[in-house]
Amino acid sequence: MAAFTFKRLRFAGNNRALHLSDTEKETILSIYRSMEQELSSRVDEFSQEVMIAHIELLLSYVNRFYKRQFITRKVINDDILQKTEAIIDHYLNSRQSLHQGLPTVQFLSGQLNPSSGYLSDMLRSLIGQNAQQYIHEKLIEKAKERLTTTRLSVAEIAYELGFEHSQSFSKLFKNKTKQSPLEFRSSFN
Repeated sequence: MAAFTFKRLRFAGNNRALHLSDTEKETILSIYRSMEQELSSRVDEFSQEVMIAHIELLLSYVNRFYKRQFITRKVINDDILQKTEAIIDHYLNSRQSLHQGLPTVQFLSGQLNPSSGYLSDMLRSLIGQNAQQYIHEKLIEKAKERLTTTRLSVAEIAYELGFEHSQSFSKLFKNKTKQSPLEFRSSFN
């Protein structure tokens, strides 16, 4: 078995995906210490099995702590949700989409600092939608507003929202609302 050392864990920083309490940190570090001890002792027929068990235990704890943080950090996550909504609203209302296209998950995570995956997991735990689904919902809300308050064509609204092709917009709209944009507009007249 090849020997290796564990580098000191860093738990600081704003864009970390695993927020740990002091007790949780100690749990993780104790598993690391046990693994280091196993690696520095004599290799025998059980060494590999013991290391695999330690790794499985470590992964189980990390998974537990990762999922738990969405419950225990609800206030902070609610703040991120509000910031996410504000960023998307500003993006669509300032017409950034005219120049930069549709808002993306990567754009949002870049504005908020967590990774795209963490942002999607956090949103899923709060509102039952991942980041992409949330962006689509906001696009549809804005499209409905534009369809009911302006006389712009469907193609013009699609372009305003950042779609390169109005067909892509119409397909997404129909998929989300079960109506075409024109059917939706006519239901309000």
